[in-house]
Formats: sequence, C-alpha cells, structure tokens
Amino acid sequence: MRARLTDDQIDTRLAQCPQWTREGDAIVRTVECLDFAAAIAFVVHVGFLAEAKDHHPDIDIRWRTVRLLLTTHDLGGLSEWDFELAGEIDAVAP
Repeated sequence: MRARLTDDQIDTRLAQCPQWTREGDAIVRTVECLDFAAAIAFVVHVGFLAEAKDHHPDIDIRWRTVRLLLTTHDLGGLSEWDFELAGEIDAVAP
C-alpha cells in the first residue's frame, strides 16, 4: 500500500537524490539535453519508465531543457513511488 511520506522521510530520501529539489508536495528536476531532439528522446525514455510503473510525472519541455515534477496525486503528496521513479530517471538522464 502506498503511503504519503512524512517531512523527515522526504528529507532523508532527498539526500539520496541530489539532483531533485522539493517544491511543496512535489519533487522537481531540470535536465539540460544537447538539443531539442535529445530532449524529446529523453522524454520518450522517461515516458516508458513512467508507464511501466503506472506513475506519471508532469513534464515541461523548453527547447533542450526538460523539467520533471513528481508527486503522488491520489495521496496529495510524496510517496516512495516518486523517489523510485526519480532514481530511474536519474539513471537515464544525460
């Protein structure tokens, strides 16, 4: 069962994901890609990771800059799912 994380749990998990920062009830990361095509390819890869987990980030693409936001909407905050997907995203980020 998914559960919303406490502030202390979030702080602990964020320390393990230094590329991510907290924004309210979400974590965010900005990734700079080589060009627009690389940004789109990265987003497609993230899309497949997200679909496999049935946990989907908010994604904003601005030329070669990709901003990802993770939160567990149905819990109204952050869960372990967000940090698991963040780790998978980190593993494929340029």
